[in-house]
Amino acid sequence: MSATEFTADLRDIRFVLYEELDIESALGRFEKFSDVDRALCDSMLDEAYKISREVLAPNNKVGDRQGCRFDGQGGVTTPDGFKEMWRVLADGGWLALEADPAYGGMGMPFLVSAGVGELMMSSCIAFALYTGLSRSAANLLAVFADDKLRPLVCERIYSGQWGGTMCLTEPGAGSSVGDCRTKATPTPEGDFLLEGEKIFISSGEHDLTENIIHLVLARTPDSPKGTKGLSLFVVPKFRFDSHGTLTERNGVYAAGIEEKMGIHGSATCSMSFGASGPCHGYLLGKEGQGMPIMFYMMNEARLEVGFQGFTGAAAAYENSKAYAAERIQGTSIERFGDPDAPAVTIDQHPDVRRMLMWQRVHVESMRSLLYKMVLNIDVARNTTDVEEKEYLEGQIALLTPIIKSYCSDKGFESAVMGMQVFGGYGYTGEYPVEQHVRDTKIASIYEGTNGIQAMDLLGRKMRQDSGTLFMAWLGTFNDELDKCRDMPELQGVIAAFEKARDSLSGSAMHLAGLGMGGNIAGAMSHASPFLDQFGCVLLGYHSLVQARIALNQLAAAESQEQTFYRGKLLNVRFYAHQVLPRSIAVGKSIRSGDESCLDEALFG
Repeated sequence: MSATEFTADLRDIRFVLYEELDIESALGRFEKFSDVDRALCDSMLDEAYKISREVLAPNNKVGDRQGCRFDGQGGVTTPDGFKEMWRVLADGGWLALEADPAYGGMGMPFLVSAGVGELMMSSCIAFALYTGLSRSAANLLAVFADDKLRPLVCERIYSGQWGGTMCLTEPGAGSSVGDCRTKATPTPEGDFLLEGEKIFISSGEHDLTENIIHLVLARTPDSPKGTKGLSLFVVPKFRFDSHGTLTERNGVYAAGIEEKMGIHGSATCSMSFGASGPCHGYLLGKEGQGMPIMFYMMNEARLEVGFQGFTGAAAAYENSKAYAAERIQGTSIERFGDPDAPAVTIDQHPDVRRMLMWQRVHVESMRSLLYKMVLNIDVARNTTDVEEKEYLEGQIALLTPIIKSYCSDKGFESAVMGMQVFGGYGYTGEYPVEQHVRDTKIASIYEGTNGIQAMDLLGRKMRQDSGTLFMAWLGTFNDELDKCRDMPELQGVIAAFEKARDSLSGSAMHLAGLGMGGNIAGAMSHASPFLDQFGCVLLGYHSLVQARIALNQLAAAESQEQTFYRGKLLNVRFYAHQVLPRSIAVGKSIRSGDESCLDEALFG
């Protein structure tokens, strides 16, 4: 493979799906997934990989170099090739893999869609944002729209005929959604007229679809302040009749597009509602229910952002691994200084191998974490076991802010490390890794900055049900340690994981004590470090799960597979000894009692 070529680790994807999660057994108990077997999953992965390599990846650099173009009159043109890519995915049904067949979807498990999504996001993330937002908007409408609106809109979004967005952020409000000033005034006809502005709206305007359905938070007359006064509205670019036929242009227009550091092929728009003609919107649910309904889409989007960080890391790793295997420079360390020693590829140098190993273990552990989360969502949506559903939904709630934040942070760090492997060439546009760095950084910023996710984790999720969600996760962690204790190959790492667990528990108790003592600011000053510590232990847990499963497979494996399985054992050893100790150091800083950043003298 060339270091400029797109590739993905299908072997590891299949390991997670079939050997770690056992998708056939895990989902086969549900009648709607009874036909989902390994042969079907393999065929979909193979076809998605082909499309990613042959259709999406070739347009990735084009999209980055061209970017989107604003015509000054409310129209946005996407880069060359994007309309063709959209058509390929729409015609193939790829936009609606897990959607209900009643609306034209395939009815596949979310877990299969995740495997396909990894390949497509890795190959062209800016384009994948259009598909992801449209799918998420349709998923929300499939749950909350009324019987008349639901089939009209969902069928057209899932088919790729229409697109979708969510419109939350406003100038001056940023992440403080409760400061929303967009107004929605009821009309005698039963709809609402919207007036206001939204900014940073991904896919707010583009030329990929004939219509765009905006999901807009706005405030009705006499609504209370804050998020409790927000309602959610369906605002189409073009209005439509009862048959879904487009009628007149609605008064929602793009006022401009952002010039960004990365994801240039993604149209990030400022949107104007009602300034260039009446802007009609249709209430979803009841007045004041905007935030609870929108969180259905936001939580899905936060998981997708975690995927974005992960896929950026995966793409950067595959490129840096290929480059290190082909770039010849220097002699081996054993023959350093020998003028007659042959030059070697840089993947023979210890420090380069260390960087590649760091990338590898983070990518593979993130894949395990994310796919497991998606499986939990699949089961929670379909199980009739009330206790199982409650447990899974609790774990999904607890881990979502960690997945969004930790995977986006480590995704960016992995892309940066990939650039370091390339050296000077990585800083140029000749190779794709510099684009991976720029494209991946946004994941830690949007859909609620990582600092906001940390406050959600510490201030809400850790306190929920008196800490039972966290205790349930610890129970799962301890169960895994017990499974590994009798495996001689893992004895060298068990103690490291126990120390990390105890440090994390100690940090949780310390911060809970600060909160109960009224020192909320002191506790929140350590919210981000706590999420970082939790995320580090969480990924370590997944590396341990994978090592145990691989060791169970190793004895019966054919010779060509033994290297793969041994790699999982190397992963957990590297993680336990070179990554996990950092969680303990973070725990010590959290429990130090230092609150100097809160001193008023610091910033005057």
